[in-house]
Amino acid sequence: NFNFYHHLQSKEGAKPKYDEENLVYVINDLFLGGSETSSTTLYWGLLYMVVNPDIQVKVQKELDAVLGPSQLICYEDRRKLPYTNAVVHEIQRFSNIVFVGVPRLCVRNTTLLGFPVKKGTIVIPNIASVLYDPEQWETPRQFNPGHFLDKEGNFIPREAFLPFSAGHRVCLGEHLARTELFIFFASLLRAFTFCLPEGVTTISTEPVMGGTLQPHPYRVCAIPR
Repeated sequence: NFNFYHHLQSKEGAKPKYDEENLVYVINDLFLGGSETSSTTLYWGLLYMVVNPDIQVKVQKELDAVLGPSQLICYEDRRKLPYTNAVVHEIQRFSNIVFVGVPRLCVRNTTLLGFPVKKGTIVIPNIASVLYDPEQWETPRQFNPGHFLDKEGNFIPREAFLPFSAGHRVCLGEHLARTELFIFFASLLRAFTFCLPEGVTTISTEPVMGGTLQPHPYRVCAIPR
C-alpha cells in the first residue's frame, strides 16, 4: 500500500520500486488471479450441482457419513472424502475457466516434439487442449467425477489435470486455491441443498467469454439441510 511505499522512500539510500503503476498491476493480479478465479470456479460448481442433483446428493451423503453436521471442515479432510474431492477436481477440469496459460518466452533454441523452437519465441500453453483431451479423459465433454476415481472409489490424481497451467511458472496461488475451493464447496453442500427456483426449468451451462470463462447469470435456491 501507499504507507509501505512512503516508508520505503524514507529509508536512507533506498531506491523504492513501488509506484502507482505497479500498485495497479498488483491489484489487478490480486483480483484476477487471487479471488476472481476461485469465486468463478465456485459459481460453476454450484451450477453443476443444480444440473446434476444426483452428484450433489452423493457429495452430501459422503459429508454426512464422514464428518457429521458439526465438525469443522479442513483441507486435510479431502483424504477421507474421495468423492467430494473428485467432484471439486472435476469442477475445475470441466469449467476450464482459464483456457490458455500466461505467455512464456523461449530462452534458447530448442526442439519440442520434433519441431524447432527458436530463442525468443513466445509460447502460450493451451490448457483447454489437455483438460478436454479424449486420450486422457473417458468423457471429456461431460461432467464426470469418475475421472478422478478408481474402481474402488478411491481418489486418483491425473497427470492431465492442469488447471493451474504447467511448468515452473504455474499459478503461485495453486495451493491456496485448492484449499479454498475444497473447504468452501464442502461447507456449502453440507449446509445447503441447491436447486432451481420455482418456475425455472432450465439453466444455461454455456460460458460467457471474458478474462475467465464465467457462467451466465443464474438464480438458485439454497435450502438449509
